[in-house]
Amino acid sequence: MFAKFYQSCFENVLTPAQYKMLEILLMLLQFHKTVTIEKLATVFPQPIKFESRRRSIQRFLLLPQLSISYLWFPLIKRWVKNTPTTAGKRLIFAIDRTQWRSENVFVISLIEQKRAIPVYWLLLPKRGCSNLGEQKKLIRPLLRLFKGYQMLVLGDREFHSIKLANWLHSKGVDFVLRQKQGTYIRQENQSYQRLQALGLKPGISFFIQGVQATKQRGFAKFNLAGYHQRKYRGKVEPTGWFLLTNLDSLADAIKAFKLRSGIEAMFRDCKTGGYNLESTFADNQRLMTLILLIAIAYTCAILAGRNSQKRGLQKYVGRLKELRRLHRRHSAFWIGLYGQLWVGAMEFWADLADQLMRLKLGKLPYFQKGLRAMALIQSAF
Repeated sequence: MFAKFYQSCFENVLTPAQYKMLEILLMLLQFHKTVTIEKLATVFPQPIKFESRRRSIQRFLLLPQLSISYLWFPLIKRWVKNTPTTAGKRLIFAIDRTQWRSENVFVISLIEQKRAIPVYWLLLPKRGCSNLGEQKKLIRPLLRLFKGYQMLVLGDREFHSIKLANWLHSKGVDFVLRQKQGTYIRQENQSYQRLQALGLKPGISFFIQGVQATKQRGFAKFNLAGYHQRKYRGKVEPTGWFLLTNLDSLADAIKAFKLRSGIEAMFRDCKTGGYNLESTFADNQRLMTLILLIAIAYTCAILAGRNSQKRGLQKYVGRLKELRRLHRRHSAFWIGLYGQLWVGAMEFWADLADQLMRLKLGKLPYFQKGLRAMALIQSAF
């Protein structure tokens, strides 16, 4: 199930029974794409009564070892160190919130190859936007975890606060924070004006250095990037971007902020696009642990998908990029997740599959290639 990398990390902190329980639950997550405890208990492969299976899962989710700091932080730090695209480079993080049923989940994710890897998350005891204290609480653990790395934080309009920008800058962290159009700024030797008065229209971009983004005193001056994508294929984006940043150029600010879309893809993958987290009724510690299981399963699927793409195996899992289609039809996450499902179905229905192949002997060379592809996909787990 796990790549050796994950196995070596988890076996150091879990007992053999706990490790096997984790492995089985992650396997069920991948195959059944749900984190609902009732459904997991229904298919959990242990010859005991349903209620005993359900309670066993509930007790497991309360284990103190299954915490972000104890289990996930060491793994993600090692993962960053061993990944060529992040090792020794600036780490880019995106912060965002999502509502899962009644739970307000605040997440900071590592952006890596246009995907978002959840690193740390909090359950906010309220509805609505986060405040500065909660934002600091989310970011501080990463400052300690990735001490020595240059960091860049991306935030949408909820995180437009000049106080957050000032705090990040004081910690030596780069940032790109999208601003609301009603935000007041003041350029050198000019009066205060709202951003919407700057005349940002499709096809226009600008970069203003040394703006003051609040009427309050005592805050540093930062740069402002404006960008509104030009009309493309008859479509016009309704609004442009006003980005407050301590980066030094328009190109750097725009390139960085475009990567923030990875966190939206991650939320889709965790919800209806993948693991259906919104279907669970778990709360508090069990919900935090379920999100941890999703983070592990999600990164496993991404790494397996990248491995399949590197070996040219994605053609066995899904449709490839089509002519005149700008983007790949399927992401590395999708390839990794459904590649495993394909292999699992072959193993589960092995007798029927073998019988069908015997009735199509003329296709034997193709079947042999496909079986080899399955073996290579399986080796990634």
